[in-house]
Amino acid sequence: MNDRQHHPHRAPGGLTVGGAAALVGVSVRTLHHWDEIGLARPSHRTGAGYRLYTDDDIARVHRVLVYREIGMALSEIKRLLDDPAVDAREHLRRQKAQLQDGIARMERMAGAVDRMLDALSEGIRLTAEEQVAIFGESWDPDWQAGAEKRWGDTPQWRQYAERAAHLDAEGWKAIAARTEALNADLVDAKRAGAVPGSAAANALAERHRELMSTYFDCSHAMHVCIGRTFVDDAAFTANVDAAEPGLAAWLREVIDANAEANGTDPETATWN
Repeated sequence: MNDRQHHPHRAPGGLTVGGAAALVGVSVRTLHHWDEIGLARPSHRTGAGYRLYTDDDIARVHRVLVYREIGMALSEIKRLLDDPAVDAREHLRRQKAQLQDGIARMERMAGAVDRMLDALSEGIRLTAEEQVAIFGESWDPDWQAGAEKRWGDTPQWRQYAERAAHLDAEGWKAIAARTEALNADLVDAKRAGAVPGSAAANALAERHRELMSTYFDCSHAMHVCIGRTFVDDAAFTANVDAAEPGLAAWLREVIDANAEANGTDPETATWN
């Protein structure tokens, strides 16, 4: 079997562009581009003007592929190959450092995905008894299942699930303590006649929004939507008013006034 049978794209003087592309695993268009920018030019041409790649040309293409694979820009590769004053080892050392940084970054991203997967399957990592012990006798462990059914397809629920999965009993106790302190201050403020939109009421509204942001990033518009549920959903109303009659309606007004002070129209606010 002669050389032409071995390499159907080989002509006297080297491989055609199609043969070179097939040999190294790139497209003909890529080799044309590299020729045009002077990165990997064929040494010969046929009488008809077709490109012919010698063994040395193919070796250079392979080097380009190696450098491109590790993330070098084509202009940097050309300089590295053409300038004898350039230290190839130093280039490769820098590239290796960049690759190691990239690997570390990807590992952190993979870890974040693992945590998200765990979070979506775990949610609150407490038994029903532990939940009641931390959140009080009025806490219903089934609320989480209901909330997931209602909001489980939202980005905010996924945020909540990830954060909840990384809270142990002590973390939940700290959140419960913040919640209890805020509820007591809300009751005191309502009884003292705090007016929605006042500085004191706005400060309480922000504390409430920040508490919501423990679970997911809560914008003022979202906060308004939460406030609506306090009066539109009987179960929410009963739960809030258990601390003080009329607290749910007053808290909604406080939230709306604070949102408006921060540039959000409570009449048109949506969950975003």
